[in-house]
Amino acid sequence: MSDPQEGECLVCYVGRMLDDHGCDGTLRWTHHFREIRSPTATGLEKRFPQPCDCGVLASRRLVRELMVRDVHTDELEAPTRLPTCSGVRRTSTHPCANWERPRGAGPRPTRAHGPRPAGGDR
Repeated sequence: MSDPQEGECLVCYVGRMLDDHGCDGTLRWTHHFREIRSPTATGLEKRFPQPCDCGVLASRRLVRELMVRDVHTDELEAPTRLPTCSGVRRTSTHPCANWERPRGAGPRPTRAHGPRPAGGDR
């Protein structure tokens, strides 16, 4: 399994892993990041609107300065490859300065959690 690069934030790491491996419908890369960088961040999964790694990216968008303008439509869009992470401290699970919360996102929705499956984490 590929580890986060030195100073790489959670969102950049998950984005890089999804570019390379795709989403398998789980929080595989988010869990791996947590295990390596911040094992005490046990509530990390509750921050994201979807129960898979795609939800990590869906919860943020690139800042305007890193978007690419489509010359035909004049619309801003994400580049084909994510830019290099601007960096965070080693144990941080927060996004780097490349990312912002989408406008109108407001407070994050809370999800009701049922009992954990036997055997711990999914």
